[in-house]
Amino acid sequence: MSRRKIVAGNWKMNKNNNDALQLIRDILATNLPRDIHTVLALPSIYLKNGVDMLKHIFGIDVAAQNCHQEQSGAFTGEISAPMLSSISVPYVVIGHSERRQYFYENNEQLAQKVDAALANGLQPIFCCGESLDIRKSGDHVIYVSEQIRESLFHLSDDKWANIIIAYEPIWAIGTGETASPGQAQEMHAALRSMIGIEKSADIADNLSILYGGSVKSTNAADIFRGADVDGALVGGASLDAGGFLEIVDALAQS
Repeated sequence: MSRRKIVAGNWKMNKNNNDALQLIRDILATNLPRDIHTVLALPSIYLKNGVDMLKHIFGIDVAAQNCHQEQSGAFTGEISAPMLSSISVPYVVIGHSERRQYFYENNEQLAQKVDAALANGLQPIFCCGESLDIRKSGDHVIYVSEQIRESLFHLSDDKWANIIIAYEPIWAIGTGETASPGQAQEMHAALRSMIGIEKSADIADNLSILYGGSVKSTNAADIFRGADVDGALVGGASLDAGGFLEIVDALAQS
């Protein structure tokens, strides 16, 4: 088993240019743990600066927050995977709950985005998760498993080495609510088991599954105790260098 430990900070639509550059500098001002891979999912306008600032720093990279499924074309305002690749962006977040909710992205479209990312050398951080209604219905494992099946199961086995999954219970994003460590571990274990049964044990054992749902410095250590929790996709807490670095350290000590 060689699962990577990853903490990815999703800045969403936050920070002006000067503040963004300063936040990167503040993160770089400390000694990042060498066994943790740190990823900063920046607003697209800052990606080139981020790449240039981090290109000689071990263990930290940038991610785009989205990409279009087409290689090019008349899609005003969109960014393609070839564009991201051309400035050496290594990761891209695909299928975040906000993209699904506000931009109506569905599993079929996300499968196309995953293909576009992989075809251009980008590693997808594929997001999946359920609403509060689905959680209360007891169908959350079935629902999230179907998201993964419909968007990732068409991939050949060799391509899974470049996939990262981020489980984000929608009811725990930006609400102050957090899945308990037990709930997080339970879902991660269920998804890994499903992938192991339906794809292969090797793919499942080597797949990094991150938890994303109001992760903070105060709850990160408890969440990371789960045997199947390989890191975090951090939202609001990634906008403060000190709090974000505490999350990274919590993973390093888990």
